[in-house]
Amino acid sequence: MEMHDLCAIAMREARSVLATAIKVEGHAYRKQGVSMLLTEDGCVYGSISPGCLESDLQERVSRVLETGQLELVAYDMRPEDDLSWGETIGCGGLVIVLLEPVCGELRTMMQQMQLCLDTGASVSLIRSFDEDWQAVMYECFKLESGRRPLVPMKRDKKDRNDRKNRNDKKNRSDRDEWNLPQKLTSVYEPKPRLIIIGAGNDVMPVAKLSRLAGFRVLVTDWRESLCTAERFPEAELMLGFPQEIYGQLNIHEQDYILLMSHQFPREREWLALLANRAYTYLGIMGSRTRTTRLLDGMPPLKHMHSPVGLSIGADGPEEIAISIAAELIACRRKIQKDSGISTAMIEKGSDAYANDRYRSGSW
Repeated sequence: MEMHDLCAIAMREARSVLATAIKVEGHAYRKQGVSMLLTEDGCVYGSISPGCLESDLQERVSRVLETGQLELVAYDMRPEDDLSWGETIGCGGLVIVLLEPVCGELRTMMQQMQLCLDTGASVSLIRSFDEDWQAVMYECFKLESGRRPLVPMKRDKKDRNDRKNRNDKKNRSDRDEWNLPQKLTSVYEPKPRLIIIGAGNDVMPVAKLSRLAGFRVLVTDWRESLCTAERFPEAELMLGFPQEIYGQLNIHEQDYILLMSHQFPREREWLALLANRAYTYLGIMGSRTRTTRLLDGMPPLKHMHSPVGLSIGADGPEEIAISIAAELIACRRKIQKDSGISTAMIEKGSDAYANDRYRSGSW
């Protein structure tokens, strides 16, 4: 779960604590900077570990909310100290977690961050701690392409978080031992949008898995009986024919697009509309033969993946959805080239399987 989601959840929760891994050394489940949200009533959103730390962090929530003070917690899981944590720990690294009550200025910052992320803008959250880590001030900036800061987002100066920690000396010694900086800067990206064209039965697991993988999912179709909230409860929906809704979508260069309608004429319309648009990913369901016919007479399309999905020998809609979600993640993380797996290899591997399925009538 990403900060985009955590901000939205924090706004609907009356009392919650933001936990952020501000320093990670050695082996760890998540990278430095990752956050999660813990509520007063025991709900946990997101993760910092595979479950090793969450129960201990949850036990600290009441105290953090009661005092209104930030808290630093160090989990040293390196081999020499591993036994002291019991059998459920074994990541083998050092993780230092900052706990912050979501109230006052931080709550205001998260609300403004959510508004910016909802518009597709990136944001930067800066935490400035005093010398003894007794007080923290927040600044939040909206970023444009190139990560250039714009005018800081408005905040209420009288709501400055200058709460004093009663354990001043302990905080100071811990900070010195852990070599923590007095200023922490985190940059958060908006969730990428996945536009799925088509609302058939095979789209449902794709929409679900893509949402779990961190995508903002929008499903569009011209068939009213298919494009419903009952079938896609956590996706945005847009009903209409290609020409009717194309302008409303406002497709931009960060978007991911999947053609899964299985309707040849409508997909031809969509490809013609997309010819001059910028986007990150275009996946086309079907065999290479079908895609060749689909593209006949059209200008070359950028970032096209066909047949769609990584070649994992998938069979059935759920496994095929996994292969598609895996390809979306690989594209988002830009690891295909770095991992030595070329796009040509992926396409060759999946094409044979795609053709088999297409001939068998499963598409």
